[in-house]
Amino acid sequence: MASQAEAEKQVMVVGIDDSEHSTYALEWTLDHFFAPYATDHPFKLVLVHSKATPSAAIGLAGPGAAEVLPLVEADLKKIAARVVEKARELCSTKSVRDVVVEVVEGDARNVLCEAVEKHHASILVVGSHGYGAIKRAVLGSVSDYCAHHAHCTVMIVKRPKIKH
Repeated sequence: MASQAEAEKQVMVVGIDDSEHSTYALEWTLDHFFAPYATDHPFKLVLVHSKATPSAAIGLAGPGAAEVLPLVEADLKKIAARVVEKARELCSTKSVRDVVVEVVEGDARNVLCEAVEKHHASILVVGSHGYGAIKRAVLGSVSDYCAHHAHCTVMIVKRPKIKH
């Protein structure tokens, strides 16, 4: 049973994937909202990884797809397990123990907005991949979509540009 203080905490959802941008966003969030508070964190932390469906990942459903789908599914499960493990290790390193981690199948945009609703989150944190205008227009920006559709504050964490 969660303590009374734990039950009253606001929820922070952090979107995680297998990118350096995601890792940076999680680390930044832990450093600014969790590490300074020892064990009395101001938020309940929920990490959400959106796992693509096999058919979406390969973008086909024609002849031959049936043989490939199980292989793609196995690969997506391995990636998800890696993402979750890395995130848990990072939280553990920063002494953040009470973390809820979810892997949800679907498009990241919808998965993250639905997680906000499900957990009644007051803030959603996403990393910025730093795509240019053309790539963002083609791929669609998860952070942009969430900023417009999530029913909470959305914090987009950008990695600083590396100066050479």
